[in-house]
Amino acid sequence: MSNSIVLDLPDRVQEALAEATREEGVSANELVTAALEDYLFIRKFRRLRERMLAQAPEQYTDDDIFEQIS
Repeated sequence: MSNSIVLDLPDRVQEALAEATREEGVSANELVTAALEDYLFIRKFRRLRERMLAQAPEQYTDDDIFEQIS
């Protein structure tokens, strides 16, 4: 299932998005979806990293944390 959202982008962002879609040969929808997925993954990683390092800072590496969310 997919849902639609409406974004109001500043001109500079819209221009950069148009350039990126031309260069990559993908639609704006595909590029924005991929960018949002990347952002959400990184956000999840950072939040988990903060929690794990608060419990045992010397015990975990970024690779350990990456394995937990992959």
